[in-house]
Amino acid sequence: MTTALSLTAVRSRAAGSAKLRALRKNRLAMTGGVIAGVFVLAALLAPLVAPYDPAQPDFGNVLAAPDWSHWLGTDDLGRDQLSRVVFGARASMQVGVLAVILAFVVGVPLGLLAGYYGKVADSVVSRVTDTMLAFPFLVLAVGLAAVLGPSLTNATIAIGISQIPAVIRITRAETLRLKHVDYVAAAVANGGGDGTVLFRHILPNATSALVVQATVGIPAAIIGEALLSFLGLGVQPPEPSLGVMLSSAQAFLAPAPWMAVFPGLAVVAATLAFNLLGDGLRDVLDPRGATR
Repeated sequence: MTTALSLTAVRSRAAGSAKLRALRKNRLAMTGGVIAGVFVLAALLAPLVAPYDPAQPDFGNVLAAPDWSHWLGTDDLGRDQLSRVVFGARASMQVGVLAVILAFVVGVPLGLLAGYYGKVADSVVSRVTDTMLAFPFLVLAVGLAAVLGPSLTNATIAIGISQIPAVIRITRAETLRLKHVDYVAAAVANGGGDGTVLFRHILPNATSALVVQATVGIPAAIIGEALLSFLGLGVQPPEPSLGVMLSSAQAFLAPAPWMAVFPGLAVVAATLAFNLLGDGLRDVLDPRGATR
């Protein structure tokens, strides 16, 4: 018994090492991972990274072009654009991570319930999921944010709720696939209860698909936060947000294009980085993804 467990552990470590090597060989995924890591670090260390107070106006430097004092220029109130982009990225990362956590906390148990028990549970969960999926993600997020009221917290909740259907579908599909494999049948035959089967055998083996879904959900949440803030339903001025910066830049596209270019590039870079990382993880963790 001990020997079998040791062999299983060795094989698991070997498989993990092989996946890590495969991920390292994927240059696009590694590039995305590095850029995503830079955004995460900038978000965590924003007070240390930002050279100026992002909310402090400087009326002597209104609409100043990028120079050595203000690398990304200043806005219509003289506020440093680099500092505001850094703190705006912080808001984006906060929404991206917390919204995905909320979606997983609600969606994973519902997906497990629907996929494992089927029948009435599956029918109810599936119908609710299909109803939510009838609305495009951003439309649903905007509608929920409008009902909840404008704030970063409410934007996070709205985006998280909007991502729940996708998490339910992924979890349900993995549960339907895994509950018929041999080791799950063996666990049931050995007297394992539903909780043991779900949380010791099915959920751990569905982790790969869920990790990939998380890397897809984070960039969607970043775009959602930027849109909600742009529409006035997210972060409220004078607090910095990439969406707020883009909204403010509309009136100054000709005299100060850097007001729109740099926060726009930040949104594109963050979403592209997480998508590239997600594609790489899908190819490595999901053998079916590599053959598509």
